[in-house]
Amino acid sequence: MKTYNAKHEDMVKDWYLIDAEGQILGRLASEIARRLRGKHKPIYTPYVDAGDFVIVVNAGKVSLTGKKMSDKVYYHHSGYPGGLRETSAGKMLQDHPEKVLFFAVRGMLPKNSLGRKMLKKLKIYTGNDHPHEAQCPQVIKL
Repeated sequence: MKTYNAKHEDMVKDWYLIDAEGQILGRLASEIARRLRGKHKPIYTPYVDAGDFVIVVNAGKVSLTGKKMSDKVYYHHSGYPGGLRETSAGKMLQDHPEKVLFFAVRGMLPKNSLGRKMLKKLKIYTGNDHPHEAQCPQVIKL
């Protein structure tokens, strides 16, 4: 038997809609990363972008378990001396709820140009509305 090598031309990209209301952040992020990477398809190839587009609505209603709202901290640096900034997960979820899910999914994708290409197929919205009705996304229940 010969091993099947998937090519970029053979890929069919589907659109999926996921409602994040009441979902646990890590479990939701791992399923989104799996869809973006294409691991749910039988033609999955690690070095080809075989993944689908994922639309996430109600990102502000995602939940965290335990004491992560106060204990989990997001860091970023301004580039200047003493410029390390930190934000708790509770504050980040309050101010920028789409970033919490974005950072969780980004950490589960490859850290290279292919991973950055996959991340562009993720569309996150805080509310219930999204502008992608024309793509006819399939609703996924998690």
